[in-house]
Amino acid sequence: MLELAGIVILGILAQWVAWRLKIPAILPLILIGLFVGPVSTLFTEDGSKWIEPVWNGTHGLFPEDSLYYFVSLAMGVILFEGGLTLKKNEISKVGPVILKLISIGAVITFIGAAVATHYIFDLTWQISFLFAALIIVTGPTVISPILRNIPLKKDVSAVLKWEGILIDPLGALVAVLVFEFINVGGSAGFTKQAFMEFGKIAIVGFSFGVSAAYALYFAMKKKLIPHYLLNVTALSVVLLVFVESDVFAHESGLLSVVVMGMVLGNSNLPNLKELLYFKESLSVLLISILFILLAANINISDLLLVYNWQTAALMAVIVFILRPLSVFFSTYNSSLKTNEKLFISWVGPRGIVAVGIASLLGTKLTLNEVPNAEYITPLVVTLVLVTVLLNGTTARMFAKLIGVFLKESNGILIVGASKASRLIAKYLKNNDRHVVLIDSNSDNVAKAKAINLDAMESNIYSEDISTDVELSDIGYLLALTGSDDVNKHALSRFKKYLGENGAFRLITSEELRNPNQLPLEDLFSKKDDYINLSEVARDYPTINELELESTQQYLEQIDELNKEQKAVPLFVKDLTGELHIICSLDEDFEIEKGSKLVYMGKPVVKETKKKVSAPSEEAKSEA
Repeated sequence: MLELAGIVILGILAQWVAWRLKIPAILPLILIGLFVGPVSTLFTEDGSKWIEPVWNGTHGLFPEDSLYYFVSLAMGVILFEGGLTLKKNEISKVGPVILKLISIGAVITFIGAAVATHYIFDLTWQISFLFAALIIVTGPTVISPILRNIPLKKDVSAVLKWEGILIDPLGALVAVLVFEFINVGGSAGFTKQAFMEFGKIAIVGFSFGVSAAYALYFAMKKKLIPHYLLNVTALSVVLLVFVESDVFAHESGLLSVVVMGMVLGNSNLPNLKELLYFKESLSVLLISILFILLAANINISDLLLVYNWQTAALMAVIVFILRPLSVFFSTYNSSLKTNEKLFISWVGPRGIVAVGIASLLGTKLTLNEVPNAEYITPLVVTLVLVTVLLNGTTARMFAKLIGVFLKESNGILIVGASKASRLIAKYLKNNDRHVVLIDSNSDNVAKAKAINLDAMESNIYSEDISTDVELSDIGYLLALTGSDDVNKHALSRFKKYLGENGAFRLITSEELRNPNQLPLEDLFSKKDDYINLSEVARDYPTINELELESTQQYLEQIDELNKEQKAVPLFVKDLTGELHIICSLDEDFEIEKGSKLVYMGKPVVKETKKKVSAPSEEAKSEA
């Protein structure tokens, strides 16, 4: 009982330490597992571990193959949660680079690592290729904490994030297939039976995954399951699909749950977000338990097996040769700059899938007395530790060194995706600004995405917002919702993280009655609260540009716009095209001749001045 409770307590403690120190959780988890496992044998009189995952005749948590079964089921749940996060529209945005990384890049790593392992360690080709299959993955749970602390261009962070998510199930599938080749091929290698097993795994995995996803979707859509049982029912279905799929085609369970997650994740299921939150919490707990168990299950002899110069040489080949090769081949003729390719090459940490599948398959092959199988788990764990330590401690410094670190975060986060927000966001995007809208209203988010705006369905009170990788280049925050409390909360909570260059909100109805007591962060004028902004967007859904001659003219035009109820001043565009947000109390702009006043609403025409007015794409789409 003490060991079971200790694993959970230590696991959550490691997660907290990782959050506090802003490092990947995998690092403290593995270190704790090694300490209470193989390292602890140095401090006990009888050489026993403080936590013994497998029953050794006197003590242990799991008898015989039970640890293998637990790891299998836990990996199924974790990969299902990963599948839920794979959205078709998000994948399409990252372009061909990510597709090449998970295809060409994976092949280069697979073949290169196998050759290096075979000749450096003199292992069999079967075991060398199994190790290579296990390390083609880069875990998103490891990459995300690294990217959160580094302001990067959206393209760079998106490539790294989506590579990690997409390649996880691919790596698991390749590893399982190589494992099957070893099992059924024996010394004969790739036999006809092995290829038949390949097809069997693929067919059973996809068919079970798709069928189960649609069955669960139908049951939830028709409300055949009470709300309080939705999450646990989904969990039980995942376990059922994993087990049943595995019965029909051995080792196909992992593929089936990934496919099931992908299908559900791309459906219009109303309870999807709630299901995802539950699975995320469950995955955190399972990851915490798994890493400690798997690290503790390693023996001192296993560590000594790879504590040599060959391991250092193999790690160097994988990190400094194969990773850059795969990235540069995959990004050839892409829009990425050389320094961006170098940074992507530098960041390639391995995570839960590599360790979990390695322990799963390595243990089984060792029990089957396959030659060299004992090398699999310690080599993979060593690579995980090396890459996490290297990337976690040097990624920020390396980003600064090669010039991909954004010195100034010019992205704009707009809280609220109403029609007015979408009009403003579309104008900003057309003027080369990275804009992200967040809203808890799924209809507003869908309308924003329909006009090619980056939008997230999220609650401003959620913990996820300040740590989302997609917001790494955000420096401005505009709170444009109809709730005064939400707008104020957005500024008070996220100004430090997402509004370092400027954080603004609409004035409240109470402030509207007291224009002489407006706070500094108020947008856009003294008369425009959410109601007026929405009415302007409804009646005159256009963004206008008025050319300016001087500061005096700018002030005159602002006064005129403030008198016009159906027009809202937004920005000043200078001669370089840079947009400056107009604050209600900020009237000290130095205006150069040729600058433009940008406003939304009813066109305001002066006799001697030109006005540029054109309906936005948002207005056209809703006309």
